[in-house]
Amino acid sequence: MLTIGAFAKACRLSPKALRLYDELDLLRPAKVDPDTGYRYYAVEQLERARLVAWLRRIGMPLARIREVCALDAAAAAREVRAYWARVEAETAQRRDLAGFLVDHLTSVARRDPPVLELRYAARSDPGRVRPANQDTAYAGTRLLAVADGYGPAGLPASSAAVEALKCLDAEDVSAGDVLNLLEEAVRGATEAVAEAAESGTTLTALLWTGSRLALVHIGDSRAYLLREGGLFRITHDHTLVQSLIDEGRLTPEEARSHPQRALLLKALGTTAPDLRLHEARPGDRYLLCSDGLSSVVPEDDIRRTLASAAAPDAAVHTLIAAANTAGGPDNVSCAVADLVTADGHPPHPT
Repeated sequence: MLTIGAFAKACRLSPKALRLYDELDLLRPAKVDPDTGYRYYAVEQLERARLVAWLRRIGMPLARIREVCALDAAAAAREVRAYWARVEAETAQRRDLAGFLVDHLTSVARRDPPVLELRYAARSDPGRVRPANQDTAYAGTRLLAVADGYGPAGLPASSAAVEALKCLDAEDVSAGDVLNLLEEAVRGATEAVAEAAESGTTLTALLWTGSRLALVHIGDSRAYLLREGGLFRITHDHTLVQSLIDEGRLTPEEARSHPQRALLLKALGTTAPDLRLHEARPGDRYLLCSDGLSSVVPEDDIRRTLASAAAPDAAVHTLIAAANTAGGPDNVSCAVADLVTADGHPPHPT
């Protein structure tokens, strides 16, 4: 048996922490002296104590540590991976907010910054196989949105989700308020979709504030950014195959032919969507699309189309035509927007 001091030194936890974990029933001593109340620990408890110490060092709350410690090693590893993914996502949101504050405070000192706005187009097509179109696509002066419905009321679900966001298109939204307003609108969308029995929808939307873009995303529709000729995906698929890729159990190439590649892990109403601010630059071109495009048209072809199309409406029509040429196995929806000056041109560098 080890005294509390020797045990604390071996597992790198302080005696104070060990007493707290005893009170919380997280790490009970093996023996307590009935006369002195002194705690003793078994050598076999070191492994659990070290795990607790490691989890505390990555910032995991005690309540979740208790849950992780009750699992077998494989399940515990999955829980740690999921916890850290959420930490990284929350850190990214704070980083984006910090970037916004830096940009905002810097812009205050600038004189006569260029007035920027979106030039946009959106279209939804049933494809060549599906009997009906359950997608909804929308583009306006501030809002871009694509929703891919599923189930017997897939179209009402996707339409309701987008309609709930349209009120933001008419509002002059400041960058400081945009995430709160967007989160509130998403709650309204979730409530509207809940009325569609045995049905649901993905939702990917961008809201322009006049200085930054706010992104909301859940499901497997996607948002892409074309910047200086390079194509960047700015959303992360909430699908089974993407989770297997993230865990290193599947390659992107294998995912393309996986029999469950369309299986969603998240959809509107099942859990909170990804919500963050996105840096916007003059000359950026954005694409929002349902998986009816991204699942059949390679990203290299998407990049070439976005880079060569003279205007958003030309890009939308060409991309949908490419999906249908590839067989059109699903509904396909696209919204494309350019960030330009008020005269319709990207600002010249100074």
